[in-house]
Amino acid sequence: MEPYQSLLDQAKRYALAYMHQVRDMPPYPSEKSLDGLETLEEDLPRSGTEPSAVLELLRAAGENGTTAQTGGRYFGFVNGGLLPVAQAAEWLADTWNQNGALAVMSPVTAKIESVCERWIADLFGLERGTAMGLVTGSSNAIICALAAARNELLNRQGWNISERGFRGAPRIRVVISAEAHSSVKAGLSILGFGTEEIETVPTDELGRIEIGSVPKLDRRTLLILQAGNVNGGSFDPICALCELAETAGAWVHIDGAFGLWAAASKKHRMLTKGIEKADSWSADAHKTLNAGYDCGIVLCRHREALVAALQAAGSYIQYGEQRDGMLYTTEMSRRARGIPLWAALKTLGADGVEKLVDTLCENAEYFAKKLRESGYILVNPVIFNQFMVAGRTDTETENILRAVQSSGVCWCSGSRWKGKSVIRISVCSHATTREDIDRSAELFKKIRDELHP
Repeated sequence: MEPYQSLLDQAKRYALAYMHQVRDMPPYPSEKSLDGLETLEEDLPRSGTEPSAVLELLRAAGENGTTAQTGGRYFGFVNGGLLPVAQAAEWLADTWNQNGALAVMSPVTAKIESVCERWIADLFGLERGTAMGLVTGSSNAIICALAAARNELLNRQGWNISERGFRGAPRIRVVISAEAHSSVKAGLSILGFGTEEIETVPTDELGRIEIGSVPKLDRRTLLILQAGNVNGGSFDPICALCELAETAGAWVHIDGAFGLWAAASKKHRMLTKGIEKADSWSADAHKTLNAGYDCGIVLCRHREALVAALQAAGSYIQYGEQRDGMLYTTEMSRRARGIPLWAALKTLGADGVEKLVDTLCENAEYFAKKLRESGYILVNPVIFNQFMVAGRTDTETENILRAVQSSGVCWCSGSRWKGKSVIRISVCSHATTREDIDRSAELFKKIRDELHP
């Protein structure tokens, strides 16, 4: 017991000290801090190192090389914050060290995942019985969902891919948006779909699929929609497209890494209207919900299809009557991801999730308003919790972005939108306050004023 006691106490001291200072840390480490990471560069030692010394080295070298994502001024990518209860539950789950593959391996993990499956379906307005798998992130969730879609669409044409393989299989039509996330394209490639097989639909000025440009759908079609564009936050016309697909017998997958959580808010639920008509969905608990990383969510209306696509067989595998998590993921051995997810949902409740979603969106609107008042071009209206701004020219935009990223005040990422450079601002941490936004907006104003005295 003693080695655990002393080492966990040491880790606790370091963790709490970090959380106390993270709000005052620069959102991105300085060059000097990054230089400190070089102390980790060495050949594998021949002899071991005393454990407490290892933790001390990790803290000393690594702490200042972190991005302050649990602070309030990190607006880069769509990296959510971390709810205190999710972090605490993660610690407990790590201590329990449960394998979430089978109920017989971890009864508590099986029960918690079963409860979360029901809660998530209720929160998103999906029908009871919707299957859920917990994976590393939405990229993996997409692969799981599209595997189920591929196999089911082939089954409808009399082709069992599990028995006959992909070679010589009937054609599946894949229809995606021109603004589809890179993880969708990667997932399709992993599952054997070439770029020449994909039908790409143009988008409007906000990045939404143009309904009039969607090709005629049929029972061989996999239609992939987006709930939350990674740049501007826009949502495809989900309800209308799902109705078209339903009539044609096509499979619809909705990529909603951060946007699917809009369904939990009465104010923003209209963005996801019709999602219950889809066949599968992918989301991330580490984004909008702030439940920590390594908690992607795959959902499927057709439980049997998901299981058939992912189920492993072996004489040693002991399936039981309770939930066996490995049936719904690509993994066997995995950590008990459902524990921090359950803790976050139990702590917040449906009302708390709604308040979190609404607060993130309100903060995004406030931030955009402040930047527009400072003379920035608001590239898109604030639809959900992220938006884009730009300067007068690409060069100016890129200079502003570099100045922001090196400021130590806040951190945003850049992107290209409709052929132009933009600054992409994601407001997805519960820790962000209006004071954080005021301070960040003042920096943007100062940088722009210096460019235009």
